[in-house]
Amino acid sequence: MSHEEDLIDYSDDELQQTDLPTNGAAATGDKVADTAADAKGSYVGIHSTGFRDFLLKPELLRAITDCGFEHPSEVQQACIPQAILGTDVVCQAKSGLGKTAVFVLATLQQIEPVAGETSVLVMCHTRELAYQIKNEYARFSKYMPEVKTAVFYGGTPMQKDIDMLANKDQHPHIIVATPGRLNALVREKKLRLGNIQRFVLDECDKMLDQIDMRRDVQEIFRATPQQKQVMMFSATLSEDIRPICKKFMQNPLEIYIDNQEKLTLHGLQQYYIKLGEGEKNRKLNDLLDTLEFNQVIIFVKSTLRATELDKLLRECNFPSIAVHSGVSQEERIKRYKEFKEFNKRICVATDVFGRGIDIERINLAINYDLPNDSDSYLHRVGRAGRFGTKGLSISFVATAEDEDVLKSIEKRFAVSLEEFPEGGVDPSTYMGT
Repeated sequence: MSHEEDLIDYSDDELQQTDLPTNGAAATGDKVADTAADAKGSYVGIHSTGFRDFLLKPELLRAITDCGFEHPSEVQQACIPQAILGTDVVCQAKSGLGKTAVFVLATLQQIEPVAGETSVLVMCHTRELAYQIKNEYARFSKYMPEVKTAVFYGGTPMQKDIDMLANKDQHPHIIVATPGRLNALVREKKLRLGNIQRFVLDECDKMLDQIDMRRDVQEIFRATPQQKQVMMFSATLSEDIRPICKKFMQNPLEIYIDNQEKLTLHGLQQYYIKLGEGEKNRKLNDLLDTLEFNQVIIFVKSTLRATELDKLLRECNFPSIAVHSGVSQEERIKRYKEFKEFNKRICVATDVFGRGIDIERINLAINYDLPNDSDSYLHRVGRAGRFGTKGLSISFVATAEDEDVLKSIEKRFAVSLEEFPEGGVDPSTYMGT
Protein backbone atom coordinates (compact mmCIF):
# COMPACT_ATOMS: atom_id res chain seq x y z
CA MET A 1 0.00 0.00 0.00
CA SER A 2 1.37 3.43 -0.87
CA HIS A 3 1.81 5.95 1.90
CA GLU A 4 -0.89 8.10 0.26
CA GLU A 5 -3.40 5.27 0.66
CA ASP A 6 -2.16 4.25 4.06
CA LEU A 7 -2.38 7.80 5.23
CA ILE A 8 -5.32 9.75 6.26
CA ASP A 9 -8.38 8.33 4.58
CA TYR A 10 -10.06 7.83 7.90
CA SER A 11 -13.67 8.41 8.84
CA ASP A 12 -15.51 9.01 12.08
CA ASP A 13 -16.73 5.40 11.93
CA GLU A 14 -13.20 4.12 11.62
CA LEU A 15 -12.12 6.12 14.66
CA GLN A 16 -14.98 4.76 16.73
CA GLN A 17 -14.02 1.20 15.81
CA THR A 18 -10.39 1.70 16.78
CA ASP A 19 -9.48 -0.27 19.88
CA LEU A 20 -8.48 2.63 22.04
CA PRO A 21 -6.38 1.73 25.06
CA THR A 22 -7.32 2.58 28.58
CA ASN A 23 -5.33 4.50 31.17
CA GLY A 24 -3.35 6.44 28.56
CA ALA A 25 -1.50 3.35 27.32
CA ALA A 26 -1.03 2.54 23.68
CA ALA A 27 -2.55 -0.34 21.73
CA THR A 28 0.59 -1.09 19.74
CA GLY A 29 4.25 -0.20 19.78
CA ASP A 30 6.47 0.60 22.75
CA LYS A 31 4.85 2.75 25.36
CA VAL A 32 5.49 4.72 28.49
CA ALA A 33 2.30 5.51 30.41
CA ASP A 34 1.71 7.21 33.71
CA THR A 35 0.28 4.50 35.91
CA ALA A 36 1.96 5.47 39.15
CA ALA A 37 0.08 7.35 41.81
CA ASP A 38 2.91 9.81 42.32
CA ALA A 39 3.21 13.02 40.30
CA LYS A 40 5.31 12.18 37.28
CA GLY A 41 6.61 14.50 34.62
CA SER A 42 8.80 16.47 36.99
CA TYR A 43 12.58 16.68 37.20
CA VAL A 44 12.64 14.73 40.47
CA GLY A 45 14.46 11.41 40.67
CA ILE A 46 16.30 11.57 37.36
CA HIS A 47 19.24 13.79 38.27
CA SER A 48 21.57 10.83 38.00
CA THR A 49 21.13 11.09 34.23
CA GLY A 50 22.96 13.78 32.28
CA PHE A 51 22.79 14.85 28.64
CA ARG A 52 26.24 13.31 28.19
CA ASP A 53 24.66 9.88 28.65
CA PHE A 54 22.90 10.35 25.29
CA LEU A 55 26.30 10.33 23.51
CA LEU A 56 25.53 13.56 21.69
CA LYS A 57 27.93 15.37 19.40
CA PRO A 58 30.48 17.49 21.32
CA GLU A 59 29.14 20.61 19.58
CA LEU A 60 25.66 19.88 20.93
CA LEU A 61 26.92 19.19 24.45
CA ARG A 62 28.77 22.53 24.46
CA ALA A 63 25.59 24.37 23.45
CA ILE A 64 23.54 22.52 26.09
CA THR A 65 26.09 23.50 28.75
CA ASP A 66 26.00 27.12 27.58
CA CYS A 67 22.21 27.09 28.04
CA GLY A 68 22.70 25.95 31.64
CA PHE A 69 21.00 22.58 31.23
CA GLU A 70 22.46 19.62 33.13
CA HIS A 71 19.77 16.99 33.58
CA PRO A 72 17.13 15.93 31.07
CA SER A 73 13.48 16.05 32.08
CA GLU A 74 11.51 12.80 32.15
CA VAL A 75 10.14 13.32 28.64
CA GLN A 76 13.65 14.04 27.32
CA GLN A 77 15.05 10.97 29.03
CA ALA A 78 12.28 8.81 27.57
CA CYS A 79 12.33 10.21 24.04
CA ILE A 80 15.77 11.45 23.01
CA PRO A 81 17.66 8.11 22.87
CA GLN A 82 14.92 6.49 20.74
CA ALA A 83 14.47 9.58 18.56
CA ILE A 84 18.20 9.64 17.81
CA LEU A 85 17.94 6.03 16.61
CA GLY A 86 15.30 7.10 14.07
CA THR A 87 12.23 5.67 15.80
CA ASP A 88 8.89 7.31 15.05
CA VAL A 89 7.62 9.10 18.19
CA VAL A 90 4.23 10.33 19.39
CA CYS A 91 4.61 12.16 22.70
CA GLN A 92 2.23 13.88 25.08
CA ALA A 93 3.62 15.55 28.18
CA LYS A 94 2.53 18.62 30.08
CA SER A 95 3.74 22.12 29.25
CA GLY A 96 7.18 23.22 30.34
CA LEU A 97 9.00 19.88 30.27
CA GLY A 98 11.18 20.51 27.22
CA LYS A 99 9.39 18.62 24.44
CA THR A 100 10.83 21.06 21.88
CA ALA A 101 14.37 20.17 22.92
CA VAL A 102 13.60 16.49 22.21
CA PHE A 103 13.20 16.95 18.47
CA VAL A 104 15.67 19.84 18.18
CA LEU A 105 18.49 17.85 19.81
CA ALA A 106 17.56 14.59 18.07
CA THR A 107 17.45 16.12 14.58
CA LEU A 108 20.67 18.09 15.12
CA GLN A 109 22.37 14.90 16.33
CA GLN A 110 21.24 13.03 13.20
CA ILE A 111 21.71 15.70 10.55
CA GLU A 112 24.40 15.44 7.89
CA PRO A 113 23.96 18.72 6.00
CA VAL A 114 24.10 18.67 2.19
CA ALA A 115 24.24 22.00 0.35
CA GLY A 116 20.92 22.87 -1.30
CA GLU A 117 18.96 20.08 0.43
CA THR A 118 16.41 20.21 3.26
CA SER A 119 16.40 17.06 5.39
CA VAL A 120 14.43 18.20 8.47
CA LEU A 121 10.92 19.63 8.33
CA VAL A 122 9.18 20.96 11.46
CA MET A 123 5.61 22.27 11.32
CA CYS A 124 3.51 24.05 13.94
CA HIS A 125 0.23 25.94 13.93
CA THR A 126 1.24 29.53 14.79
CA ARG A 127 3.87 31.91 13.51
CA GLU A 128 5.10 32.80 17.00
CA LEU A 129 5.72 29.15 17.81
CA ALA A 130 7.54 28.64 14.48
CA TYR A 131 9.75 31.64 15.24
CA GLN A 132 10.47 30.31 18.72
CA ILE A 133 11.38 26.81 17.48
CA LYS A 134 13.75 28.37 14.93
CA ASN A 135 15.44 30.19 17.83
CA GLU A 136 15.78 26.90 19.72
CA TYR A 137 17.57 25.45 16.70
CA ALA A 138 19.79 28.56 16.62
CA ARG A 139 20.90 28.24 20.23
CA PHE A 140 21.50 24.48 20.15
CA SER A 141 23.34 24.60 16.81
CA LYS A 142 25.57 27.56 17.74
CA TYR A 143 28.68 25.37 17.40
CA MET A 144 27.42 23.77 14.17
CA PRO A 145 27.84 26.68 11.72
CA GLU A 146 27.47 24.39 8.72
CA VAL A 147 23.81 23.70 9.66
CA LYS A 148 21.40 26.29 8.25
CA THR A 149 17.88 26.76 9.62
CA ALA A 150 15.08 28.91 8.22
CA VAL A 151 11.55 29.77 9.33
CA PHE A 152 8.69 30.28 6.84
CA TYR A 153 5.23 31.59 7.75
CA GLY A 154 2.47 33.68 6.29
CA GLY A 155 2.24 37.43 6.71
CA THR A 156 5.73 38.00 5.31
CA PRO A 157 6.77 38.48 1.64
CA MET A 158 6.88 35.06 -0.02
CA GLN A 159 9.52 36.26 -2.49
CA LYS A 160 12.03 36.47 0.34
CA ASP A 161 11.50 32.75 1.04
CA ILE A 162 11.73 31.93 -2.68
CA ASP A 163 15.03 33.81 -3.03
CA MET A 164 16.51 31.94 -0.06
CA LEU A 165 15.47 28.56 -1.49
CA ALA A 166 16.88 29.44 -4.91
CA ASN A 167 20.32 30.20 -3.44
CA LYS A 168 22.26 26.98 -2.85
CA ASP A 169 24.52 28.64 -0.27
CA GLN A 170 21.56 29.96 1.74
CA HIS A 171 19.25 26.99 1.26
CA PRO A 172 18.24 25.70 4.73
CA HIS A 173 18.94 22.15 5.88
CA ILE A 174 16.19 22.55 8.52
CA ILE A 175 12.88 24.29 7.82
CA VAL A 176 10.45 25.36 10.54
CA ALA A 177 7.14 26.50 9.09
CA THR A 178 3.40 26.91 9.32
CA PRO A 179 1.48 24.62 6.92
CA GLY A 180 -0.12 27.34 4.78
CA ARG A 181 3.12 29.02 3.69
CA LEU A 182 4.91 25.70 3.31
CA ASN A 183 2.16 24.34 1.07
CA ALA A 184 2.29 27.47 -1.08
CA LEU A 185 6.05 27.05 -1.61
CA VAL A 186 5.64 23.36 -2.48
CA ARG A 187 2.70 24.05 -4.79
CA GLU A 188 4.68 26.74 -6.64
CA LYS A 189 7.52 24.21 -6.97
CA LYS A 190 9.88 26.56 -5.10
CA LEU A 191 10.58 23.98 -2.42
CA ARG A 192 11.37 20.31 -3.02
CA LEU A 193 10.76 17.86 -0.19
CA GLY A 194 12.30 14.79 -1.81
CA ASN A 195 15.23 14.73 0.65
CA ILE A 196 13.24 14.99 3.88
CA GLN A 197 14.41 12.45 6.45
CA ARG A 198 12.72 13.85 9.60
CA PHE A 199 9.10 15.07 9.69
CA VAL A 200 8.01 16.77 12.94
CA LEU A 201 4.65 18.19 14.08
CA ASP A 202 4.63 20.33 17.22
CA GLU A 203 1.26 20.86 18.96
CA CYS A 204 0.09 18.07 16.65
CA ASP A 205 -3.46 17.92 18.02
CA LYS A 206 -4.00 21.52 16.93
CA MET A 207 -2.55 20.70 13.50
CA LEU A 208 -4.80 17.69 12.92
CA ASP A 209 -8.15 18.62 14.44
CA GLN A 210 -8.72 21.65 12.17
CA ILE A 211 -9.78 20.34 8.76
CA ASP A 212 -8.04 23.04 6.67
CA MET A 213 -4.75 22.72 8.49
CA ARG A 214 -4.98 18.92 8.44
CA ARG A 215 -5.44 19.00 4.67
CA ASP A 216 -2.30 21.15 4.31
CA VAL A 217 -0.35 18.77 6.57
CA GLN A 218 -1.48 15.77 4.51
CA GLU A 219 -0.46 17.39 1.22
CA ILE A 220 2.97 18.23 2.58
CA PHE A 221 3.34 14.74 4.05
CA ARG A 222 2.58 13.17 0.65
CA ALA A 223 5.27 15.36 -0.96
CA THR A 224 7.94 13.82 1.30
CA PRO A 225 9.61 10.40 0.87
CA GLN A 226 7.76 7.36 2.18
CA GLN A 227 10.76 6.30 4.25
CA LYS A 228 11.33 8.97 6.90
CA GLN A 229 11.16 9.44 10.65
CA VAL A 230 7.95 11.05 11.94
CA MET A 231 7.70 12.71 15.36
CA MET A 232 4.65 14.39 16.93
CA PHE A 233 4.38 16.28 20.20
CA SER A 234 1.70 18.02 22.26
CA ALA A 235 0.75 18.85 25.84
CA THR A 236 -2.82 17.66 25.17
CA LEU A 237 -3.40 14.53 23.12
CA SER A 238 -6.89 13.10 23.46
CA GLU A 239 -7.54 9.43 22.83
CA ASP A 240 -9.51 10.44 19.74
CA ILE A 241 -6.54 12.13 18.11
CA ARG A 242 -3.90 9.47 18.97
CA PRO A 243 -4.98 6.97 16.26
CA ILE A 244 -4.96 9.83 13.73
CA CYS A 245 -1.38 10.67 14.67
CA LYS A 246 -0.35 7.03 14.32
CA LYS A 247 -1.67 6.89 10.76
CA PHE A 248 1.37 8.98 9.80
CA MET A 249 3.76 6.56 11.50
CA GLN A 250 5.23 3.09 11.51
CA ASN A 251 5.23 1.29 14.87
CA PRO A 252 5.88 4.48 16.86
CA LEU A 253 7.27 4.83 20.35
CA GLU A 254 4.34 6.23 22.35
CA ILE A 255 5.16 8.43 25.32
CA TYR A 256 2.27 9.60 27.48
CA ILE A 257 4.03 11.11 30.47
CA ASP A 258 0.79 12.24 32.09
CA ASN A 259 -2.59 10.70 31.69
CA GLN A 260 -5.50 13.00 30.94
CA GLU A 261 -6.44 13.51 34.60
CA LYS A 262 -2.96 14.55 35.70
CA LEU A 263 -2.14 17.27 33.20
CA THR A 264 -2.08 20.05 35.77
CA LEU A 265 1.27 21.63 36.46
CA HIS A 266 3.14 20.84 39.64
CA GLY A 267 4.38 23.99 41.35
CA LEU A 268 1.59 26.15 39.86
CA GLN A 269 -0.93 27.67 42.28
CA GLN A 270 -4.33 28.15 40.65
CA TYR A 271 -7.06 30.48 41.95
CA TYR A 272 -10.25 32.13 40.71
CA ILE A 273 -11.99 35.41 41.53
CA LYS A 274 -15.77 35.82 41.18
CA LEU A 275 -16.72 39.31 40.02
CA GLY A 276 -18.92 41.20 37.57
CA GLU A 277 -17.76 42.03 34.03
CA GLY A 278 -17.61 45.73 34.98
CA GLU A 279 -15.33 44.98 37.93
CA LYS A 280 -12.56 43.29 35.94
CA ASN A 281 -10.47 46.38 35.18
CA ARG A 282 -10.35 47.62 38.77
CA LYS A 283 -9.51 44.12 40.07
CA LEU A 284 -6.78 43.70 37.44
CA ASN A 285 -5.25 47.04 38.46
CA ASP A 286 -5.33 45.97 42.10
CA LEU A 287 -3.62 42.65 41.32
CA LEU A 288 -0.89 44.25 39.21
CA ASP A 289 -0.30 46.81 41.97
CA THR A 290 -0.16 44.36 44.86
CA LEU A 291 1.26 41.12 43.45
CA GLU A 292 4.96 40.53 42.99
CA PHE A 293 5.88 39.01 39.63
CA ASN A 294 8.69 38.79 37.13
CA GLN A 295 6.48 38.87 34.05
CA VAL A 296 2.72 38.43 33.66
CA ILE A 297 0.61 37.30 30.73
CA ILE A 298 -3.06 38.36 30.67
CA PHE A 299 -5.40 36.35 28.42
CA VAL A 300 -8.51 37.84 26.79
CA LYS A 301 -11.01 36.33 24.36
CA SER A 302 -10.70 38.67 21.35
CA THR A 303 -8.24 40.90 19.52
CA LEU A 304 -10.43 43.94 20.19
CA ARG A 305 -10.40 43.30 23.94
CA ALA A 306 -6.62 42.78 23.84
CA THR A 307 -6.12 46.15 22.12
CA GLU A 308 -8.44 47.99 24.50
CA LEU A 309 -7.07 46.40 27.67
CA ASP A 310 -3.47 47.06 26.61
CA LYS A 311 -4.38 50.70 25.93
CA LEU A 312 -6.06 50.99 29.34
CA LEU A 313 -3.07 49.49 31.15
CA ARG A 314 -0.66 51.85 29.45
CA GLU A 315 -2.89 54.79 30.37
CA CYS A 316 -2.55 53.58 33.99
CA ASN A 317 1.26 53.60 33.54
CA PHE A 318 1.70 49.82 33.42
CA PRO A 319 4.49 48.68 31.03
CA SER A 320 2.16 46.65 28.80
CA ILE A 321 2.34 45.16 25.32
CA ALA A 322 -0.32 43.33 23.27
CA VAL A 323 0.20 40.24 21.09
CA HIS A 324 -2.68 39.02 18.94
CA SER A 325 -3.62 38.24 15.34
CA GLY A 326 -4.95 41.77 14.75
CA VAL A 327 -1.46 43.21 14.27
CA SER A 328 0.87 42.54 11.35
CA GLN A 329 3.16 39.51 11.51
CA GLU A 330 6.27 41.69 11.60
CA GLU A 331 4.85 43.70 14.52
CA ARG A 332 3.77 40.54 16.38
CA ILE A 333 7.28 39.08 16.22
CA LYS A 334 8.74 42.43 17.27
CA ARG A 335 6.45 42.58 20.31
CA TYR A 336 7.10 38.93 21.16
CA LYS A 337 10.86 39.63 21.16
CA GLU A 338 10.38 42.77 23.27
CA PHE A 339 8.49 40.77 25.89
CA LYS A 340 10.86 37.79 25.80
CA GLU A 341 13.86 40.09 26.22
CA PHE A 342 12.24 41.53 29.36
CA ASN A 343 11.81 45.02 27.92
CA LYS A 344 8.14 44.77 28.90
CA ARG A 345 6.84 42.93 31.96
CA ILE A 346 3.13 42.76 31.08
CA CYS A 347 1.68 41.10 27.97
CA VAL A 348 -2.00 41.11 26.98
CA ALA A 349 -2.68 38.22 24.60
CA THR A 350 -5.28 36.10 22.89
CA ASP A 351 -4.96 32.32 22.58
CA VAL A 352 -2.42 32.85 19.79
CA PHE A 353 0.03 33.04 22.70
CA GLY A 354 -1.56 30.18 24.61
CA ARG A 355 0.36 27.23 23.21
CA GLY A 356 4.01 26.33 23.31
CA ILE A 357 5.43 29.80 23.94
CA ASP A 358 8.42 29.53 26.28
CA ILE A 359 9.27 32.70 28.17
CA GLU A 360 11.19 31.71 31.25
CA ARG A 361 10.41 34.78 33.38
CA ILE A 362 6.61 34.49 33.25
CA ASN A 363 5.45 33.43 36.70
CA LEU A 364 1.95 34.94 36.71
CA ALA A 365 -0.89 34.12 34.28
CA ILE A 366 -4.24 35.91 34.53
CA ASN A 367 -7.37 34.79 32.68
CA TYR A 368 -9.12 38.17 32.30
CA ASP A 369 -11.56 36.19 30.15
CA LEU A 370 -11.85 32.46 30.80
CA PRO A 371 -11.33 30.26 27.72
CA ASN A 372 -14.11 28.09 26.31
CA ASP A 373 -12.58 24.72 27.25
CA SER A 374 -10.25 23.00 29.68
CA ASP A 375 -7.51 22.26 27.13
CA SER A 376 -7.12 25.96 26.36
CA TYR A 377 -7.00 26.67 30.08
CA LEU A 378 -4.15 24.20 30.54
CA HIS A 379 -2.13 25.71 27.71
CA ARG A 380 -2.73 29.24 29.00
CA VAL A 381 -1.78 28.71 32.63
CA GLY A 382 1.13 26.58 31.44
CA ARG A 383 2.87 29.81 30.43
CA ALA A 384 3.59 30.34 34.15
CA GLY A 385 5.66 27.86 36.10
CA ARG A 386 7.58 26.35 33.19
CA PHE A 387 10.91 24.48 33.37
CA GLY A 388 10.05 23.00 36.78
CA THR A 389 9.61 26.44 38.38
CA LYS A 390 6.83 27.83 40.55
CA GLY A 391 4.03 30.03 39.25
CA LEU A 392 0.64 31.57 39.97
CA SER A 393 -2.54 31.67 37.88
CA ILE A 394 -5.70 33.69 38.58
CA SER A 395 -8.93 33.36 36.58
CA PHE A 396 -11.76 35.89 36.53
CA VAL A 397 -15.19 34.22 36.72
CA ALA A 398 -17.87 36.70 35.67
CA THR A 399 -20.73 34.73 34.08
CA ALA A 400 -22.67 31.49 34.41
CA GLU A 401 -20.76 30.21 31.36
CA ASP A 402 -17.48 30.97 33.17
CA GLU A 403 -18.68 28.93 36.14
CA ASP A 404 -19.45 26.00 33.84
CA VAL A 405 -15.93 26.20 32.34
CA LEU A 406 -14.45 26.33 35.85
CA LYS A 407 -16.35 23.15 36.80
CA SER A 408 -15.18 21.40 33.62
CA ILE A 409 -11.56 22.36 34.42
CA GLU A 410 -11.84 20.97 37.94
CA LYS A 411 -13.45 17.77 36.69
CA ARG A 412 -11.04 17.24 33.79
CA PHE A 413 -7.88 17.72 35.82
CA ALA A 414 -9.19 16.36 39.14
CA VAL A 415 -8.24 19.60 40.86
CA SER A 416 -10.14 21.95 43.14
CA LEU A 417 -9.50 25.59 42.32
CA GLU A 418 -9.75 27.83 45.36
CA GLU A 419 -11.01 31.39 45.56
CA PHE A 420 -8.17 33.92 45.64
CA PRO A 421 -7.48 34.76 49.31
CA GLU A 422 -8.53 38.23 50.46
CA GLY A 423 -5.14 38.75 52.02
CA GLY A 424 -3.35 37.75 48.81
CA VAL A 425 -0.69 35.07 48.35
CA ASP A 426 2.73 34.85 49.94
CA PRO A 427 5.17 35.82 47.14
CA SER A 428 7.72 33.26 48.34
CA THR A 429 5.32 30.48 47.31
CA TYR A 430 5.46 31.38 43.60
CA MET A 431 8.49 33.64 43.14
CA GLY A 432 11.78 31.93 42.35
CA THR A 433 12.41 28.23 41.72
